[in-house]
Amino acid sequence: MTPLQRYIAEEIAIDHADGLLTRREALRRLGLIGLGVAAATSLLAACSSGSDEQSSTSAPVTPGGATPPPPGTADAVGTEAVTFAGPDGRVLQGAWAEAATPRGTVLVIHENKGLTDHIRSVAGRFAGAGYSALAVDLLSEEGGTATFTDQAQATAALATVPPERFVADMKSGVDELGRRAPDKKAAAVGFCFGGGMVWQLLASGEPRLAAAVPFYGPLPEGADFSGSKAAVLAIYAELDARVNASRDAAAAALAKAGLPHEIVTVPGADHAFFNDTGPRYNATAAAEAYERVLAWFGEYLG
Repeated sequence: MTPLQRYIAEEIAIDHADGLLTRREALRRLGLIGLGVAAATSLLAACSSGSDEQSSTSAPVTPGGATPPPPGTADAVGTEAVTFAGPDGRVLQGAWAEAATPRGTVLVIHENKGLTDHIRSVAGRFAGAGYSALAVDLLSEEGGTATFTDQAQATAALATVPPERFVADMKSGVDELGRRAPDKKAAAVGFCFGGGMVWQLLASGEPRLAAAVPFYGPLPEGADFSGSKAAVLAIYAELDARVNASRDAAAAALAKAGLPHEIVTVPGADHAFFNDTGPRYNATAAAEAYERVLAWFGEYLG
């Protein structure tokens, strides 16, 4: 398996270990990304034996018993479906949210489910906070996320794409931000798989990002950020042992490149804690992280 396929396979196995997927569904999804029954069974067993029973899969509630609204939704603006020029003459799809008075721009990178309504919402929240946002669909070449009626098939399709294509598409997203707001600084933010993609974009030597925020994203092997100029806020979750295993290496690579950076590990939170449509959503952690991101953008974008 490629590193990306391995990451996705482990994510499926951990979801099974945490009780979020049945064994049958986990085996089906592992099969879609190319694992045979024997290999898939071994992976499920390994992850189940090492699962953390303390992992949180529910959102903390307020003392009154009501879950607070996801951070930023009160001021969020709507998004519109857009297409824009991609590499090699390809056409890319995305969701665009324009701030009334832009202070900067943000490229939003989705999770391994593709461009979902949740990610569109995140783009709208950033626009509501003053940062025009473009959420790129990294399945554009396959017809777009919306062409997949089975979310697991969308994940499997992402697992087959060479990282070089993802990087090229993200760079086209940065191009599009520059076209739409030529006088504004740009940032990139991504979640889970998308967090890993932000690390990939930084490692590609992309010099145009002023800031970057990877949320609990896997670090590419041998990452070298010497070509980047971004100030990086790397957000991790305390209970996310798998991704946290590369946290120290990320910090070392950022320091070696001389990039301004901060490594934040949110206490009591698990992987994907920012996704308010998912079972590991943590309202308190999400609100804290969102405020940190806006403060980071305020310092490095304007």
